[in-house]
Amino acid sequence: MSGPFAERLPDAAGKGSIRVWLKSSAYTRRLLLGEAGDPWVSGAHYLAYFSQAHGLLKPDVAVLEVGELYDAWNAAHSGALVASLGNRRKPVTALRKLLEAEAPRKLLAEVVEAVLANLRGQTPLVLSVPSPRRWTNHANRLTGSTDIEVTADDAEDASMYLTDLIRSVSAFPISGLLLEEGRDGADFSVEDLTRYTSIVNVVRHYRWSLALRLPNDAQPAAETLADFDAVISPALTAVGTAALGRDISAAFASGAAVAPLQGRQFYFAEIDPGSRPESVLETVARLRGG
Repeated sequence: MSGPFAERLPDAAGKGSIRVWLKSSAYTRRLLLGEAGDPWVSGAHYLAYFSQAHGLLKPDVAVLEVGELYDAWNAAHSGALVASLGNRRKPVTALRKLLEAEAPRKLLAEVVEAVLANLRGQTPLVLSVPSPRRWTNHANRLTGSTDIEVTADDAEDASMYLTDLIRSVSAFPISGLLLEEGRDGADFSVEDLTRYTSIVNVVRHYRWSLALRLPNDAQPAAETLADFDAVISPALTAVGTAALGRDISAAFASGAAVAPLQGRQFYFAEIDPGSRPESVLETVARLRGG
């Protein structure tokens, strides 16, 4: 078992095995499978893709994009989500119906099991999911509803549905969970950070770690981030007691220089899918050695 990823985050002296955390699925899917490639056909199909992608970049954190799995399932079963809704149009109904479907849960379990066997405890496995409000809005857009207003209470309800999904894979030695907000902040509310209690409780119960990726310009107060082991942001310079993931995605894409890490910091970069492989490998090597 790899244990919770918090054990591998940099300490105050900067020591820790997590130095470069990559969000690379869009890049590796295009590179290895082509523009229309879908790795989520089955657990075996995903593992074939994952083993190549992991060997290519050798990331410090292995990430499963759970939102992508559900999008692929919804696309492959066109109309299934809409048909399950009936006439109910509460903001969180679409997300609840999406997440309670048995087939994608079964696929997620198959993928997690296959990937963990491949990693053999050498790299922590983290599940990346859209934040509750963001996923609620996205699920409604999948049904054609664009005029849904999601409240903080709705985000709290969505958190409970996400918690139920976490329980479905709790038997596996997963290292942690990453909640991802949207880049532009359109689906973000600082108040939501106080409504994630159900997620925090279940993550702690299973001894996982918890990370948050903030929108580009969001700068919430440190006390609102106290439940997270790591906070990823391009704007913040301090996040209380959490480790800070410095989001250098823009500099990674342009090849610009980045400042050295200090204390409890690590680099985080979302790789542009159109990036040249040579440039990506050079930049990753530079970040690891700098």
